[in-house]
Amino acid sequence: MAARLEAAREVPPAAALPGFALEGVSKGFAVAGGRLAVLDQVDLAGAKGSLTALVGPSGCGKSTLLRILAGLDEPDAGTVRLAGEDPARVRRRGDLGIAFQDPALLPWRTVRANIALPLQILGRSVRQAAARIEALVRLVGLEGFGEALPAQLSGGMRQRVAIARALVTEPSVLLLDEPFGALDQILRRQMNLELQRVWLERRPTTLLVTHGIDEAVFLADRVVVMRKAGGGIAAGLEVPFPHPRPPALMRDPAFHGLCDAVAERLYDDAG
Repeated sequence: MAARLEAAREVPPAAALPGFALEGVSKGFAVAGGRLAVLDQVDLAGAKGSLTALVGPSGCGKSTLLRILAGLDEPDAGTVRLAGEDPARVRRRGDLGIAFQDPALLPWRTVRANIALPLQILGRSVRQAAARIEALVRLVGLEGFGEALPAQLSGGMRQRVAIARALVTEPSVLLLDEPFGALDQILRRQMNLELQRVWLERRPTTLLVTHGIDEAVFLADRVVVMRKAGGGIAAGLEVPFPHPRPPALMRDPAFHGLCDAVAERLYDDAG
């Protein structure tokens, strides 16, 4: 076990100009009889163009951290920056893409129209972005389905639309909150490959919240483990495998050793 932990060494400090950074971030919520601390003095950063995976037990604050990073919630204390700026400003100008577990597509809009929605919200021309929308349809493997409605798509196809929608404004930062959590294992593996392909082509700074340890290790440059109690960071582990990563990597003993190292940090803290 010691050898596995040595191979999965701690992540070095993030770049001087990270794609995202949280410093001393705390957040709590009022509950009966007091206040529940969800995040406590969290420091976390990701370099520009990196893909960071965030894992942890249910209720440890992963989604709260992502919402704060997106500017959808305000921290009680601490600072949050995306590429050195306030998250709300980055989001308002369309430089931030977000996708959640529920693709939340509008059922009366076609695939193309759902992808175009953020442009309309920002007051941008959909007509001028037509070529970009078509390129995204191809990028996520939905050629021939541009005029399909969500009810005509499988779960994995709907999630691809949600990812394309998150990318349509050409964001420099992409936040993903359990985007494949509702899919079966086979489809989830397929979507992992799709997400890797999309990320490699666009290289947005990405934070992926997931419960899947193998998913985190397969996709990420580094895996950050959150503590069950106190809403802090238990460990950060670098993933050494070069991109693109083939499905065969999941059968590699080194891959399983790193998954075991992440699991040890996760379960030791949870226990």
